[in-house]
Amino acid sequence: MSALSVRQVRLRYLTLYGLRWLPSGLVIPVMILLMRERGLTLSQIGLVAIAQGLVVLALELPTGGLADALGRKPVLATAWAVGLASLVLFAVADSFWLFFLVWALQGIYRALDSGPLESWYVDATLAADPDARYERGLGWAGTVSGLAIGAGALLSGGLIALGPVGPVSALTLPVLVAIVLQAVSLVALLVLLRETRPARGAAALRASVVEAPRMVGQALGLLRRSRVLLALVAVELFWGFGMVTFESLLPVRLAEVVGDTDRAAALLGPASSAAWLANAAGAALTPFLLRRFGAAPAAGLLRILQGATVVGMALLAGPVGVLIAYLACYTVHGASNPLHYGLLHRQVDGPYRTSVLSLNSMMSQPGGAIGMVALTALADATSVSLAMLVGAVVLAVAAPLYLPAWRAARKAPATSADPTVAGRAGAPVS
Repeated sequence: MSALSVRQVRLRYLTLYGLRWLPSGLVIPVMILLMRERGLTLSQIGLVAIAQGLVVLALELPTGGLADALGRKPVLATAWAVGLASLVLFAVADSFWLFFLVWALQGIYRALDSGPLESWYVDATLAADPDARYERGLGWAGTVSGLAIGAGALLSGGLIALGPVGPVSALTLPVLVAIVLQAVSLVALLVLLRETRPARGAAALRASVVEAPRMVGQALGLLRRSRVLLALVAVELFWGFGMVTFESLLPVRLAEVVGDTDRAAALLGPASSAAWLANAAGAALTPFLLRRFGAAPAAGLLRILQGATVVGMALLAGPVGVLIAYLACYTVHGASNPLHYGLLHRQVDGPYRTSVLSLNSMMSQPGGAIGMVALTALADATSVSLAMLVGAVVLAVAAPLYLPAWRAARKAPATSADPTVAGRAGAPVS
């Protein structure tokens, strides 16, 4: 079997990355509305969503060692198979506990899926050419994921507009197509991802499991010693809480102003597609924001601005106003990600970088879980608009947490470059 070239590795990586996110694009617009159609209240939806956050929180760090010990391909194949199983169950689930199991399986899928494909791409690229620059492919991955999710959302809206097919409801159709695409993705993974597996076996697996708590402990030690790093990681708690507004409550709010669930779902397809293009446009503003404001001030201002866009979603009358605010929210979100991760990278290096980044990512999980429970319960008890307003306030109050990074930057000597993390700029939020 001949070795892959750098170009072949990049093409396979981007193909698999797009296939990975295409089913998500189909399901995102209908996820909350389908559970509502099958009898769950908003409070129950908030409770079942906890399963994903808790599973990811528990497994994200240990599964990195699993991929290193067993190889990226078997771990990814397992992840995508679990993702397929969760979609099949989601298509037929009709009770609280079945949906709870769906979200738990999604948590396993996301924990196993987080990182191995990118790691394979970097390693395979360097194996093909030790001097190759892999950053371009990582940057393109953000664009590919945005286009894949956007295309999936557009297809989802079209399927819903076709209406029910026999006993299959309009909201279930995108899930069935997502199942087919997820199966295609799994086959493509088995065919395209070529890997020389590490011959380390069970002993290495046990060692990685033992090592993970130590690395987490040392990363937590860095947080205790650095106020800047602690504040940046704390932003994720507020971010995770606030993202519930535009990821989970927005479909319910749109159905409320439209007056029809199926019509709202059909609108969400093209709207989600446009939102991911807006997300990419926001990421493209990063160099301007860095020059005009600096990383920390711009990141803080964007937290406040994102809160304002959520206020718009909560209060504007009619679907046009709500969707304009929704697109503005995703534009701000796209600009925020590279600024935040750029600040984070400048605070840590060496062997703890991955652990700190994982901890940062993990902090959004408890924030999101608390947000799902609190905001959906508040929406059931009062109104969706009030719940979104509370989420908007939480997003905005995270802004002062960028002050320590701003003060540190003012004290530090000026540098010729202000790097950001291009690979995260277009990273999906779900």
